[in-house]
Amino acid sequence: MAAVKGSDTGTGKHIDKRIDKRPDKRAERSRRTREKVVAAARDLFVAQGYGATSLQEVADRAGVAVQTVYFVFRNKRALFKDVVDTSIAGDVEPVATMERDWFRDACAEPTAAGQLRAHVRGVREILGRVAPIMPLIAAAAATDPEIAAQWPASPDPRYTVQYAAAEALVTKPDARADVDVARAADLLYGLLSPELYLVLVRDRGWSPDAWEEWACAALTADLCADHE
Repeated sequence: MAAVKGSDTGTGKHIDKRIDKRPDKRAERSRRTREKVVAAARDLFVAQGYGATSLQEVADRAGVAVQTVYFVFRNKRALFKDVVDTSIAGDVEPVATMERDWFRDACAEPTAAGQLRAHVRGVREILGRVAPIMPLIAAAAATDPEIAAQWPASPDPRYTVQYAAAEALVTKPDARADVDVARAADLLYGLLSPELYLVLVRDRGWSPDAWEEWACAALTADLCADHE
C-alpha cells in the first residue's frame, strides 16, 4: 500500500489516501482459468479434431465447470479462435505480433543479416506452436462458414507482418540494393510459411534447428549484399 497526500477541500487539512497496489486476485484467477481452458482445448483439438471435441470434454480436461467455459468464451467457435490467436502469440495477452518485443527487437537490429537471424528465430517459435493446428483451421473453416469468416483470405495478417519486417530490412546497410520491399516481403512470406515448415519438419523429419538454419541461410543469401 502506498500513501498519497492530498487535501480535504472541505477543511483544508491534509489527509493520507491509501492506494492498494496489490494485484487483482480475481483478474489473476480469471487469467489462469482462461489459460487452462485454452490449453485443454488446444490439446483436444489437435488430438481429436475441432468437430469431434465437445466443450464438456474441454471443461473436464481443464478441471472447470462447463458453464465456466460458456461464460468465458460463449461458444466453441470463439474458443477455437482463442486457441489459434494464443498459439500465434504464445500467451493470452492481446498484443499484436508487430507490437511484440521480439519483432521490434529484430527490426531494430543494425544489419539485415542480424535482423534475419532474430526474425527467423522469432518466427520459428511461432511456427512450432501454430503449424500443428494449421490443418485444424483448414478443416474447421471448410465445414463452418462462421469460422472461415474469422480468417478472411485478404488481407493476410501473416503477409502484413512480413511486409513490415521487409520495410525495416531493406533500409539496412547490408541489404541488397536490387531487392525492393515487395520482393523481400514475398520471400519472407513464402520461406517462413507454416505450410513449408510442416513439409520439412513434420513430413520430412527435419529438426526445428535444421529448419531455422536453412531458412536463415536461404533468406540471407537472397536478401543480403555480402552473401551474393
